[in-house]
Amino acid sequence: MATRTNGAGEYGGAPRVPDSKGHRADPAPRPAGTAVLDARPAAGNGTAPAQAVDARPAPPPDRRGWLRRKADQVLDRVDTIGLSRALLKEAAGLARHPVATLGALSRYAAGTLVAAGATTARLAGAKSEGPVPVPAKDRRFADRIWDDNAIFFALLQLHLLRERLAHELIGAAGLDEQAARKARLASQLLIDATAPTNFLLTNPIALRRAFDSGGLSLARGARNFLEDYRLRGGSPRQFDGATFEVGKNLAATPGQVVYRNELMELIQYAPQTATTFAVPLLCSPPWINKYYVMDLAPGRSFIEWAVKHGHTTFAISYRNPDATMRDVAMDDYLLRGPVEAARVIREITGAPKLNLAALCLGGTLATIYLAWLAELGRDEVNSVTLTNTLIDFTEPGVLGNFVDEQTQATIGRLMARDGFLDASAMARAFHLIRANDLIFNYVNNSWLGGEDPPAFDLLAWNDDATRMPAMMHAAYLRSCYLENQLARGEMVMAGKRLDVARVRQDAFVLAAVDDHIAPWRSQFKTTTLLGGATRFVLSNSGHIAGIVNPPSKNAAYWTNDRLLGDPELWLAGATQRRETWWEEWSRWIDVRAGERVAPPAMGSAAHPALAPAPGVYVMGK
Repeated sequence: MATRTNGAGEYGGAPRVPDSKGHRADPAPRPAGTAVLDARPAAGNGTAPAQAVDARPAPPPDRRGWLRRKADQVLDRVDTIGLSRALLKEAAGLARHPVATLGALSRYAAGTLVAAGATTARLAGAKSEGPVPVPAKDRRFADRIWDDNAIFFALLQLHLLRERLAHELIGAAGLDEQAARKARLASQLLIDATAPTNFLLTNPIALRRAFDSGGLSLARGARNFLEDYRLRGGSPRQFDGATFEVGKNLAATPGQVVYRNELMELIQYAPQTATTFAVPLLCSPPWINKYYVMDLAPGRSFIEWAVKHGHTTFAISYRNPDATMRDVAMDDYLLRGPVEAARVIREITGAPKLNLAALCLGGTLATIYLAWLAELGRDEVNSVTLTNTLIDFTEPGVLGNFVDEQTQATIGRLMARDGFLDASAMARAFHLIRANDLIFNYVNNSWLGGEDPPAFDLLAWNDDATRMPAMMHAAYLRSCYLENQLARGEMVMAGKRLDVARVRQDAFVLAAVDDHIAPWRSQFKTTTLLGGATRFVLSNSGHIAGIVNPPSKNAAYWTNDRLLGDPELWLAGATQRRETWWEEWSRWIDVRAGERVAPPAMGSAAHPALAPAPGVYVMGK
């Protein structure tokens, strides 16, 4: 098994060591006790992950009292993002603003009287509207029984009144914007959890199904609940796990692992056309979850699409971190990820340049890579495709609720103990963002309705979660979300201060209109930050479904050749096209991919095939 060394960095000089923000300073002796990846290229292909040296210096003394430490330990585990603390702040704010609080409570009381009157009228056969209209897009209450039955109408109106009260109380508390956003998320979660659809006796659809099935749906629902409690700690199952298998019907595009180091495997995909474009394509995925979101089920795989359209395609598959990787930094992901992958691709194909296609965090890293190359004066990349990627983090959407200083401190304490941020903590955070879709929807259908979850490849991928190394993740949250260093030209990576305006490659920037992770208007700012010609395309659907966008009758996207600098002006002048954006991307990338030539060999003498795709690292749990 390979071990870490203290050799020189890849580009000469002393090895780079982490500073207090998780970057590497150039050059400096490595402090005793740090455990980081060697920045040099591995000799040959490498065979296995390196082992960390767990000899870190002792942490500074904890000056919190015993009771505070114990309370923080409990809250860190059960409430990583600080929702309970946000509600306590809201309660304190309401106590400081009694007049505004009483006003909100008075409006709630008046609303209940109106709802009671409307319910009485409906019981008498009259049609009377309630005080709060039902949101048109709320599928939970789409069945007509919520309007036709007076009792269920009353339950719905009381739920909507509680929701309105919760929103008004946040306004009455006089909180700052960050605290108000987090309190809004917490209170909305409580309101959604107590919705009448989540309880058998107040869910008319579940009651109807129980009656129609002679109670069989209740028996099945009880079975589903007990299985979820036993196997998943009470989290409802979202998909049929028996349907999908990585390497069979997920991540199934044929290929070979042609390189491996302690951080990633590089997969080369077998050509499926007689000739291929001369410029190879490197796919840079995020390492939050696994790479095969870019190679999902056959017919729904972006990588398969690229291969079938004549691109010699490679993809990075990152290792699932464990405690031995606690001191791996963002610099390591740069140097041991795309930098090393590009070197191997050049050696295998003989091509002097490559095209990059990157997603989410992998797109942020791809932009860092291009800016870093610009500082070195190296011209190794011909074009870049950034899909659902943030470069400017000023307005990060709902994820902004999770990256304030207090939450950063909580996550830091968790990672200091474990060496990583556990996948379950990230999964809980993402589920809370869309609790109705990702939690309560399955409570209704599976536990109350007795239905088995569907077979859905995206949810199977989403459940195959990964951990995040402590040093890297702390640096990423601070440098990007808290300080917006990349967009401001203040990020230092592998010894270079980065300026994204020096990235002059042609860029295809793809956003999704319903993206809640990387809001499309924030992604639009990329068009004014990069220094090259940019093509901005807006896809339908959300963060992941907008990427997994094969040809279908529902596929659509918007384009506008005039960027104008303002997303609203761009959208007002955009044209909708009823096809997948993959078609638009193919037309764009083909003219930047060189001539058609004979496909290169799979691997080379220096980089022979190590394992069939999808490789070893993707199987790591």
